Parts: sequence; structure tokens; C-alpha cells
Amino acid sequence: MSDPIDGKGELRMKELLLKTDCGMLKGCDNGTCSVFYGVPFAKAERFAYAVPAKTWDGVLDATKPGPACPQNRALHEHFEHPTRRFYHKEFREGQVFAYGEDCLNLNLFVPKNAKDAPVIVFFYGGGFDSGINWESPFDGTALAAHGVITVFANYRVGLLGYLTHEQIRKATGRDGNFGLDDQLCAIKWVKAHIRAFGGDPDNITLMGQSAGAISIQYLCLNHDLEGLFRRAIMMSGAGLFPKFSLPKPAADTHAYWEQFIEVAGVDGFEGLKTAPLDLLFDTVEKMKEIRNDAIYYTMPVVDGVLLKDGVDKLIQSPLALDYLLGYTNNDMFAPVMAYIGNRFGRANGAYIYYFDINSPGDDNRAFHSCDLRYAFGTLDNGWRPYGARDREASEQLVSYLANFAASGDPNGAALPVWKKAGGLRTRVLHIAADQTGMGHAHYCTMLKNMLTKGDPKA
Repeated sequence: MSDPIDGKGELRMKELLLKTDCGMLKGCDNGTCSVFYGVPFAKAERFAYAVPAKTWDGVLDATKPGPACPQNRALHEHFEHPTRRFYHKEFREGQVFAYGEDCLNLNLFVPKNAKDAPVIVFFYGGGFDSGINWESPFDGTALAAHGVITVFANYRVGLLGYLTHEQIRKATGRDGNFGLDDQLCAIKWVKAHIRAFGGDPDNITLMGQSAGAISIQYLCLNHDLEGLFRRAIMMSGAGLFPKFSLPKPAADTHAYWEQFIEVAGVDGFEGLKTAPLDLLFDTVEKMKEIRNDAIYYTMPVVDGVLLKDGVDKLIQSPLALDYLLGYTNNDMFAPVMAYIGNRFGRANGAYIYYFDINSPGDDNRAFHSCDLRYAFGTLDNGWRPYGARDREASEQLVSYLANFAASGDPNGAALPVWKKAGGLRTRVLHIAADQTGMGHAHYCTMLKNMLTKGDPKA
């Protein structure tokens, strides 16, 4: 990088100005691309649908990330839980995050002199309950070097993203799915304004991992969104999940939230709208103690607007898009993830990868979400002792994703050939410890990992 180094050995990024349809932005140049942090795409009151951002006064400082949605782990990190401790070390250790309900913002990584560049809009995972758009894997510099604009979106999670209530339906004609609607608002904002950054509004690829991938799957089942985006990349979250975990009709979730209001001790729905955040999240903890199904009420619902019917019905006729999806050898319920992903991939001509490189540094194998660092070329942002093969695989995956975003075909010069899914036994791109090439998912390995390893442990 060409930027000067300060006395502490840290990179000083050059500031830059960009005129957009919404106003002036002050961003920064990291030596490889232009970066704009915390760009607002919408505003939303608590338990209300987002209103798109149109303009701002003066020059908006976009040199630092914006606040994330308030979430339970900000107050109840649960470090005593091995999975929580693991993911904190993996993706958040050493970072200090700001939280606030005015959290609907984007981080954009833009190639220098971009013109009609393909665009990826990324949605993080976190079980619909947590997530931040600038955790350590989320950097679009490597993709920018391949000519792709990458946009990382914050959206509402947990009870702020997925509470339902009859009063919401009476006021708006819809109910719940604030987080999913935030994602749609982000996509629409990007389509409306990305040309100012040098992007092609007609070449948008949605990309997400885990809950972010599942969200994209749901958006891909809504034919009202035809033409809004061209492609979809779903990491560890494609296909039809078991029925018990599918979105419920919104009305069927009202009783849970009425119980929540009672446990919180507030004066009805209006009391929730003005209650202190710590009270709300303390109540989340109490509900987990009272009910073992609490996790299924902070996730998307069948609302008749974004999800018009049961997912098991809608998935039979998804949008006709270019699809790319993948899963890892120790994913959450890995054999199930592979089976449902392969089934969706075969039906829709998807490119499928099976990530089979065990992460160095511990014995958690290719754990759920380990492929994020490879996909964004951010291996150096973590603590693990990655080697030459890890870096080769990362360079390949970044190239595949960039090619796919540009044309719908991940293949390119010097890359192992990747064929679309088809046939009875799905062939996939096997990203293995020794090489990358077409092969098959190893169900025996995934089953063994699920039974003996399970969720990653610190």
C-alpha cells in the first residue's frame, strides 16, 4: 500500500470526497480501494418499518463504522458458554462496537476508478439474533482488487428485528420481519444509488452466510422482487430446512410476545416501545429460562408481504437467478445442511462448493462460518496460523466469487473448473486440504464431525 505509516507503525488512510445522490460523503483510501463506512440507508423507529434515507446535510463523515443493532450479546455475552466464547475470539476479539437503534447503515468497499462494476450486497449471520457488518472477516478489499464493489449491511436482529404484535398489523397491514425488511431496504438503496460509486445497479448479487443466507433464500422466494437483484450466494443456509424451524405464520407468534410483555412487566405493546433496552434484553434472558423454544420467535415469519406463504410451498418456485451455495465439513447439522443445499442446487442449476479444509490452530475442523475469511481474503485478520494451502484456497474462492458476481459463472483462467449441480448424486467443487476440484460431499465425514465435534468450542 502506498499510504504513509505513522509513528506507531499503523496505516494512515487518505481521506477522499464523493458526491452521491444523497449528498457528499467523506470516505478513505486504504491503498487498494475506496472505503465508505456507516453510510445510512434508512431510519426506523422501534418496532416500525424502515423509511429509506434520501439526503443528508453537509458532508457525511463515512470514515468510521456506524452503530450496530442493539443485541443480546452486548449485555449478555455469555462467555461461560463455549460456543459464545469461541465466536467472540474468532470474529470480534479486540474490537469495540457501538450499538444504537439508529443502526441501518452500510460499509462500502469500492475499486478505484470503478465504472459499471458488479456489486455484492452481504448480510451477516448470527441466528437472526446477533451480527455486525464490520466484524473482522468483513472487508471487501480483496474483492475490490478483482473489480467488485462489496457492500456490508447492518440490519435489525433479535426482538428488535422480529417481534410481532397485533397492533403492528392493525397499524401497517403487516406484522414482524423488520430485519428482513431492513435487508430489502438496503438492496433498494444500493440499486438506487450505487451508480454514484461506480457500480452497475443492474448487476447486484446478494451474498449471506447462515442467517444471512437464509434471509436471502427467503427473499428469493418473493416474485414481487423480480429484477431487483440478479444473483444469490448462500453460504451455509440454502434449501428447505426441517419443518419445525421454518417461519411460522405471524399470528401464531403473538402469544409468545404477549407472554414476553407480561414477563417484562410493561404496559402492553406501547410499553415495549419506550422500555429501556436493558429491560428488554433482560427479559429475553428470562424467556429463555421459561421456554426452550424462545429461539424460534426471533426469526422471520410468514407475514403475507415478504413471505407470502409457507416456505415449503414457496421454495418450489424461486426466482430465476444465478445461484451459488456452499457448506463446510463441520457446519451446523452438516449432513442436513449439505442435503438440503444439494437438493436446492440441483433443482436450480446452482454452483455448489463443499469446504473441507480444517481450520488450523484447534480441533474444530471446518466449523460453521470458517469459510468467511477465505471468501473475503481476510485470513490475516484472525488469530489462526494459516498456511500456504489456506491462502491458495482463499485466493481461489475470492476469484470464483468475483467472477460469479460479474457474469454468473465463477470459472476463470487458472482456476479449477467448477461445474453446475446436476444429476442424482450431486457433484460439487471440493475445496480440500490438498487441492480444489470437482468431487462429492463427504457425508460420512460430516456425520462423524457432527456426532463427535458438534458446535465449535473455545
